[in-house]
Amino acid sequence: MEQTQATEMAMQHLQQLVDNIETVIKGKRNQIKYILTALLAKGHILMEDNPGTGKTVMAKTLAQSISGAMGGDSSVGFKRIQFTPDLLPMDLIGSHIYDEDKKEFVFKKGPLFTNVLLADEINRASPKVQSALLECMAENQITIGDTTYKLNKLFFTIATQNPVEMEGTYPLPAAQLDRFSIKIIFGYVDETTELEIYNNYLGIANNLQHIQQVLSMQEILNLQEQAEQVTIHEELVKAVRNIVWETRRHPEIILGASTRSGINFLKCLKAYALVNGRTFVTEDDIFDLTIPVLDHRLMYRNKEAKANALPGILKTEMDRLHKLRITQ
Repeated sequence: MEQTQATEMAMQHLQQLVDNIETVIKGKRNQIKYILTALLAKGHILMEDNPGTGKTVMAKTLAQSISGAMGGDSSVGFKRIQFTPDLLPMDLIGSHIYDEDKKEFVFKKGPLFTNVLLADEINRASPKVQSALLECMAENQITIGDTTYKLNKLFFTIATQNPVEMEGTYPLPAAQLDRFSIKIIFGYVDETTELEIYNNYLGIANNLQHIQQVLSMQEILNLQEQAEQVTIHEELVKAVRNIVWETRRHPEIILGASTRSGINFLKCLKAYALVNGRTFVTEDDIFDLTIPVLDHRLMYRNKEAKANALPGILKTEMDRLHKLRITQ
């Protein structure tokens, strides 16, 4: 009974969060679900698209919905870093400064020491700066010299990037991309929603300025724990294994998915099920998440391979699952 009550509470909290975000972000229900999936899976998300599609507004809205000035343990810290070519690693991590009173150097923490980090236009900074995020995203800690600083239990990075073909961008290396649980193309809204935005842009801007915190730190941590309790059928675990293995065997894929990718896939499947109001993973979850979770981790021979290889692997595995007729 307690587990049922905890699940119902989790569903209510997630609906509160989605409703709050949608006061500002219109026509992006699927993208919101992917972002919340990354949050509940204790991962990070990368959003890519052309400027002006609402990536930064989406990130700020989510951050404000789970941050704020409640105070104490309920307060979730939020920092935004605008990545530019002249940014230095110390601008993210922090640096030692001389304290006149103490007559010694003290470490002043940078913006990475927070709970929710918006890394805006991450691929406009140099690879050296991008690499400053590696340790904190993978291990929840930052090492400076001989000292290692543990980050807070909740550390969630929302990164945005412009398409790599654009001038003045630095493509993220494979090691950095692998730290993101999910990568999505944010995309434009449909024509009807865009007209709605034009007719009410002042109201939407006002909503963003006055967005309320609807969940506390502990409630977010509880949601993450609840996601871990979601059940997944053995055949669906095998499906994840099969897809990961096929990415390593496919002739058009140069670099396949790692074991870490597979573990991340399972975590995201459980979180995605909870975001969709379920306590169990379905075949449809695998269909929805395979490309957002794995595609950015793979290296392909050419653009044609990128367009066809992973979808082909997914289709083969979905055909196998359909024949099994799995019941939860």
